[in-house]
Amino acid sequence: IKPRQKFEGHAGWINGTIHLADGERMITCSEDGSLQVWNLKSGKQMGEDWRDGDTKVWTMVLSPDGKKVVSGSEDGGVRLWDIATGKLIATWTGHTKTVRCMCWSRDGHRVVSGSEDGTAREWDVENGKTILGPIETGHKCAWEVLYSPDMTMFATVGDNEESKHPIKIWDAKTGELVASLNGHADSVLCLAWTPDGATLISGSDDFSIRTWNTKTWKQLALLDEHTEGVYGIAIPPNGRILASASLDNTARLWNLENSQPISSPLHHASLVNCVSFSGDGKLLFTGCDDNNAYTWDVSAILK
Repeated sequence: IKPRQKFEGHAGWINGTIHLADGERMITCSEDGSLQVWNLKSGKQMGEDWRDGDTKVWTMVLSPDGKKVVSGSEDGGVRLWDIATGKLIATWTGHTKTVRCMCWSRDGHRVVSGSEDGTAREWDVENGKTILGPIETGHKCAWEVLYSPDMTMFATVGDNEESKHPIKIWDAKTGELVASLNGHADSVLCLAWTPDGATLISGSDDFSIRTWNTKTWKQLALLDEHTEGVYGIAIPPNGRILASASLDNTARLWNLENSQPISSPLHHASLVNCVSFSGDGKLLFTGCDDNNAYTWDVSAILK
């Protein structure tokens, strides 16, 4: 299985990819300190790099209206960008170490972030102020943070406390701990929530992906075909399949109804850091440690 397009231009690992609503562009972020916009058909960069200093960019998320992006950087800053102009709108400060993960609320008014300082913060997008937190998560580093579809909760995962590897569920209004899920044998690195909110999915350095019932918080299934840590997972809008990115140099697609892999792995030249779907679910995006991003035709893979 070959990629549909290859995107070359970054000078460092690609840590995030997002698809824009026009279906013609994507944005990538990298350890080289930049965000870059790409033409999906030509594979060429559009315009100049988005930069604010040389600090490494570890994560980014798209606003629900598709007009803005927030990025998280090694200097602890959360940066808000305007997609139309490629200009920096504001920098939100509060975290004391690298911002590793973020999630935008579905109503567009809030962003929750997690950091290597072990805390999570909820931000008011309008004024950039912290409205909840800092929440001491108990993780040495918060690797992922994710709102539930109804925005009543958010989940955090990260490096461990006392040899446990918990997934923690928090009340999004109060910051109180709702549940702690145990089962992984190593650090949990990524999360996805099915669109109906019924299932939470986690990927770990123990090479496994696990699914969880969000009413009982019990484990449902174990997906264990990867041979190295799972660094990224994503679900398309229809919620029927799952994509995963791994340090075993592959990305995979999974059938969520039977927890089985779909087709053979998607091989890369190096570690695969991140994975995401286009808004219509037809394209899969992967970011690799070879400093390149790739697109894959999902329908062709499913066939």
